[in-house]
Amino acid sequence: MGGNTGVFGADEFISELCHTNVDSPFPVWQNGTISPCVNQLLLGSLLHAVIAITSACYISVPRLTQIVSSLPIGWGFRATSTFLIALLFIGDLVLVFELQAPDIYLDVLADGCGILAWLVHFGTILALQRSMYRRTRGPALLPVLLVLSIPNLAFILTACIQEINHLGVSQSQPLQVVRLALTVTRAALVLVYLLGYIFPCYRTQRDLLSCNAEDVAPLIVSFEPDRGVTVAEDGCSWLSRLLYLWLNPLLRRGKRGELERPCDVFQLPHRLRTKAVTLRFYQCWQTCLHPRGLERPERQNRLLRGNLQDNSWSEAESDRMCEGGAQHDVKLLQVLHKAFGLRYYLLGVLKLIASMLAFAGPLLLGELVGFMETEGAPLSKGVWCAVGLFASTFLAALLRNIFVYEVSKVALEARAAVISTIYSKALKVSGSALARFNMGEVVNFMSTDTDRVVNFFNSFHEVWSLPFQFVLALYLLYLQVGVAFLGGVAVAVLLVPLNKVLASRILENNKHMLLHKDGRVKLMTEILFGIRVLKYYNWEERFAQKIAEAREKELHHLKLLKYLDAVCVYTWAALPVVISILTFITYVLLGNNLTAAKVFSTLALVGMLILPLNAFPWVLNGTLEAKVSLDRIQRFLTLQDQDLTVYYSQVCPEDPLSAVEMDQASFSWKQSEDHDSVSVPDDKTEDGSPPRSFYLHALNLSIKRGSLVAVVGKVGCGKSSLLAAITGELSRSGGEVFVRGREQGFGLAVQEPWIQHATVQDNILFGRDLDSMFYQAVIEACALADDLNILPGGDQTEVGENGVTLSGGQKSRLALARAVYMDKEIYLLDDPLAAVDADVAHHLMEKCILGILKNKTRILCTHRIEFVDKADVVVLMDNGMIVKTGTPKEVLALVKAPKDTKNNSNAKEKDAIGKEEEEATEPELEAELKMFGEEQKQMGKLSWAVYRSYWRAVGGCMAVAVLLSLFLMQASKNVSDWWLSHWISHLKDNRTELVSLSAEPLLTLTFLSPERLLFHAHDRGSETSGNVSSELKFYMTVYGSLAAANTVFTAARAFLFAYGAICAATVVHKRLLSSVLQATMTFFDTTPLGRILNRFSSDIYSVDDSLPFVLNILLANVFGLLGMLIVMSYGLPWVLLPLLPLGVLYYQTQCFYRHSSRELKRLCSLTLSPVYSHFSETLSGLSTVRASGHTTRFEEENERRLEQNQRCLFNSNAAMQWLDIRLQMIGVTVVTGISVIAVIQHQLKSIDPGLVGLSLSYALSITNLLSGLIFSFAQTEMQLVSVERTEEYSTNIPQEPQQASIEVLESWPEKGRVEFVGVVLAYRPGLPNALDGVNLEVLPGERVGIVGRTGSGKSSLFLALFRMVELNQGQILLDGVDISLVRLGNLRSKLAIIPQDPFLFSSSVRENLDPHGCHPDFRLLDALEQCHLGDVVQRIGGLDSEVGERGKSLSVGQRQLLCLARALLTEANILCIDEATASVDHKTDILLQKTIREKFKDKTVLTIAHRLNTIMDSDRVLVMHGGKVVEFDSPAALCQREDSVFQKLLRGGED
Repeated sequence: MGGNTGVFGADEFISELCHTNVDSPFPVWQNGTISPCVNQLLLGSLLHAVIAITSACYISVPRLTQIVSSLPIGWGFRATSTFLIALLFIGDLVLVFELQAPDIYLDVLADGCGILAWLVHFGTILALQRSMYRRTRGPALLPVLLVLSIPNLAFILTACIQEINHLGVSQSQPLQVVRLALTVTRAALVLVYLLGYIFPCYRTQRDLLSCNAEDVAPLIVSFEPDRGVTVAEDGCSWLSRLLYLWLNPLLRRGKRGELERPCDVFQLPHRLRTKAVTLRFYQCWQTCLHPRGLERPERQNRLLRGNLQDNSWSEAESDRMCEGGAQHDVKLLQVLHKAFGLRYYLLGVLKLIASMLAFAGPLLLGELVGFMETEGAPLSKGVWCAVGLFASTFLAALLRNIFVYEVSKVALEARAAVISTIYSKALKVSGSALARFNMGEVVNFMSTDTDRVVNFFNSFHEVWSLPFQFVLALYLLYLQVGVAFLGGVAVAVLLVPLNKVLASRILENNKHMLLHKDGRVKLMTEILFGIRVLKYYNWEERFAQKIAEAREKELHHLKLLKYLDAVCVYTWAALPVVISILTFITYVLLGNNLTAAKVFSTLALVGMLILPLNAFPWVLNGTLEAKVSLDRIQRFLTLQDQDLTVYYSQVCPEDPLSAVEMDQASFSWKQSEDHDSVSVPDDKTEDGSPPRSFYLHALNLSIKRGSLVAVVGKVGCGKSSLLAAITGELSRSGGEVFVRGREQGFGLAVQEPWIQHATVQDNILFGRDLDSMFYQAVIEACALADDLNILPGGDQTEVGENGVTLSGGQKSRLALARAVYMDKEIYLLDDPLAAVDADVAHHLMEKCILGILKNKTRILCTHRIEFVDKADVVVLMDNGMIVKTGTPKEVLALVKAPKDTKNNSNAKEKDAIGKEEEEATEPELEAELKMFGEEQKQMGKLSWAVYRSYWRAVGGCMAVAVLLSLFLMQASKNVSDWWLSHWISHLKDNRTELVSLSAEPLLTLTFLSPERLLFHAHDRGSETSGNVSSELKFYMTVYGSLAAANTVFTAARAFLFAYGAICAATVVHKRLLSSVLQATMTFFDTTPLGRILNRFSSDIYSVDDSLPFVLNILLANVFGLLGMLIVMSYGLPWVLLPLLPLGVLYYQTQCFYRHSSRELKRLCSLTLSPVYSHFSETLSGLSTVRASGHTTRFEEENERRLEQNQRCLFNSNAAMQWLDIRLQMIGVTVVTGISVIAVIQHQLKSIDPGLVGLSLSYALSITNLLSGLIFSFAQTEMQLVSVERTEEYSTNIPQEPQQASIEVLESWPEKGRVEFVGVVLAYRPGLPNALDGVNLEVLPGERVGIVGRTGSGKSSLFLALFRMVELNQGQILLDGVDISLVRLGNLRSKLAIIPQDPFLFSSSVRENLDPHGCHPDFRLLDALEQCHLGDVVQRIGGLDSEVGERGKSLSVGQRQLLCLARALLTEANILCIDEATASVDHKTDILLQKTIREKFKDKTVLTIAHRLNTIMDSDRVLVMHGGKVVEFDSPAALCQREDSVFQKLLRGGED
């Protein structure tokens, strides 16, 4: 530093602060005692800072909900003395300003720290008094720190007394004596504080006994409340919190491979528990809803009452958390601000301090380089620089770590609040309003949109801190080159509009990409729901093509996104060079002389300037994405709620026996303000309404309590809509409706049964307690006893998603049993007798509807006319109106029923195509079903196969090109830095004074900290005269060329990487789709839909977007670290000394962490699926949940599942911070170590400042690079789990055989002869045979009816014929050709089937009839006419009108008719029918049977009979039993045989 007095260094700063000599700025001993400087700085300010930070750690300790016991007296002493000490410090500060002593700055600093420390400590004492520490003396660390403050007091007293003695009391200022008095008082209060610890913790015997009454804990406190699982963080010491020592047991378990289940991880801290968070959020919502404090008492009453009634319609719940009237004003952002704002904004202070400390590092490093360049500089200066470097990097690391961890906790709370709010809203929103969104969209609100809103919490503080860093860097640049810096900055400013254009384009493309993603996921959901139909019709290719088209649109926008990102990266990478060169030109043009010192100081500052510019677009982008998602969620939250107080009339009818009354009531599936009535059919399914509105007009109805009302009418007349109107799912557009006792809810059994993914018993109990006698009575009444004997686990058998492992009849009766067990007063039964055979139907009628429910009010919709005469009242409906209400005799006369209805309607109880298959698969699933609900989790580290598969997906050549461009980019960067250091050394030899050098390598990444190298330029002597020398030009030209090459390689790397990511995304999705569509039916029956969908939504999103992003960062970090280590070792070989042990430590730490982080990430994925699947399950069963009044229980279940996921997320976040703090400490050690080595080498005079400066500049950023490397590696591994999961479904799921041994003619099978030769079929090895040696021959053109009891093997014949399951033995011949040799697609396209499950896709009528577009319109319309659907289709808008999600615009009956129309269009010679007319009325059924007879008269027709009248005119009847053929003859012949099984089945219908 020499004689340059203009420089203000560390020595001068301390000397000014302490008012000491510059040559000895920091004396330890003075006048026989510790110097005031040491006392006030170290024993005073520093200690008070430690007290403040430590106390702050305890401020957020969880509060107790109830406080029973009194406060121990010791707490009172400590709180009072703490507050008074803070006041004394304030008084002392006032005296300091009055006295104006020479060392005033030192006293102001000491008093300021004291005020802060004691005020924070006062807050801590108040917090601890209301926490679990209330009955203790508090954390042991606090008194220890207070004791440490005593030496400071003692030395201050000594100094004051010495000064007064020295001057004499008479000459001393009075204020000096007052300061002494304040200090003595302070000492006395510290003693009072410590005396507070002597008092007992209990005032009375009662307190002693109710030790833990507040938190309802046992007397001996255990932190393991839940099955031995520790509660995270709560009750830990400050050291444990700072270093995350409390997490060590969990990480050790992870390393041992013991983190297998969600319950293995720590419990959430009490403050983060989902229940506590949602309660706080709800209170904030209410505050925002009633800002003036109105209705607050009422709110508390609601909260209390809300738990008393398990019912969504109670006033307690009617306006909770969402809209209705005034609630439209409540914005989600406003409530989030209210709930989490204050704590979140306060964390910004930590961010601010950490950001400022980050600038201290480069400043001190500049001082250190200056020290090394100055020969004969005092050693103390070098030591102080090293100490300063250690302190600033250490504190910055600590504060940054605390900041990130605390923000992640706030984000976690916000996530719980938002997800709970969305779920709660979905339970309350009116059916008509919910219809605006499909299920996929609503689930997306909870997944993608919530994630984006939560991610905003991580980026908001960047929004203000980045501009702050930018301004600070600009100011330092101004100090360096004056106004010349404006030339370069002008370019950066000009780039802002470009940046804005890029950001808006990115946002726009992102929006479109998400829309196409929604569409693709929606289509995929439908395909998975209808996969059985898809395979029967051989439509896989067509739908794969539709998915591919949707994916192509999605990828188009993804491509644009990636390339725009690449432009961003390239622009900001090129910026430093442009700014630097322009700044220099401006500097010269202003008439200044350019020196190397100026060049390198400016370059260093430009490096610091670039980070905020580089990161800001990304932060802005994240903020804009969050805004879009917030708006989407807000739109959902502002939907109209069900307001049942308005919907139902509150005036009781005059007749006290009346249960349901309707007076001129009109209803619509649309909201009441829409009046564009289009008459579209009823028979609504579970969730939401059809796109076009169906009206019920002017209904007049009176139902007496305890009566049985039968509702009849043709298909689509409005029967199901009438039930929906009674439950409140429709919009009332006129008239009055009254339901007595609606608060208790209804027993509702809908037409399409909704079954939960749980055990049979859980489905029946539906949240109620088990009453064994009643439970058995219900099972008996609903004819489930035999079924439970067949199921492998009885009533403990777990049924799959939506009851996939049960047959249709079982599902229907299970749903009925659930309704009966609810024990409600009013029962709404929508055709529960449709798909059961006659004896079961009689059983249900006698034992259930007229038996166990005999005293209840029952409204039964049915097509089974034979049972209608048992009703008290019959209601006939037509076209949305009640045509007639009266006794059975009066109404039945208007309904034409076939004469032989009763005798011949022995419908065999079986549902969809897969019935026997599913029943037979039950035993086979026995072992598997225990784990049915749990997704298998891969254990251990990722296999190399995962990396290999992603490498192949990117493409070998492309991957090599990306790595090569990365290598060249890094090499050119390091060479240009080396060139600068070489230039420095060269100029130093030529006596040109230089003190600064290159900025640290600029990594164009988003999250690096602003620790850029900055040196103060010391202008010693005169600057070089004249303009830039030719030598300088030479060096600058080489440097410019290297920099230009670097930007070219950077551009190549950015665009190549973007292209590679697109290639991988395309290939991964293509393979996954192909594999899943070709999977066997067994796979779909045993895998929950949500699990497969997860692969196509979140996992594919990871592969598309998240994985390339983190992989890009990882590769840049790897190359950056390698380059850095090479340069550092070359410049300062001694650095290898600390680096080797630290490298070993680094490796050990990351290994220890990665084991657990991988498992925690997998557990996060594993616990996320149940949250989403429960949500979609709730949406599909919304009407049942609401009608039965179980919304509160479903909210609690959502809360429980969310809590599990939050636990895993919290532990995963904490583990990341556990690693971060350790890596930061390694980085601090490296920086300190290198600065010490530099000082020692300076003393030994063996140093080249250029290379050492370069090494030091790199060392300062090593902390970021080390933590960046491990995090990006861990993140990449976590994202690669998605590749692992997609790879598992691309390679490891059972596939249908696609190859063919023989080619068949286009016309095959011409005749339609079907032969079964010794067919044996078992669903898996070791299971009983579903078909056991079946031999039969069906002649060409023959009509065969197939009958048999449940599980006899009827549907297995169809499954075998369509090769849904491959045979174990025997063969099936079609026209003499073995079907196992024919290609699967060929075989299925040659057969036609009308399945019982009438599945439609949410596209047009045309697409559903003829997806391949093979038939002209007149053929389609003709087929619809023959199925009596012509009028209906015309009414909803013709062939191109949409049928709604899964065909919801049409009733169930109409959907079956549409499936029949499909079969009419096929040219197949063999037709299989499985109860094609179960949901249609008898009149339509007769017409349809006639149509089938006429249209398929020359075809072979196989019919599984559910109504025996449909097969009485068959050529032959096949009777199955136990997988064997029992009888096979004409109906007439079988009826004549006395011992005929067929005759017994017929008689069963007559009983």
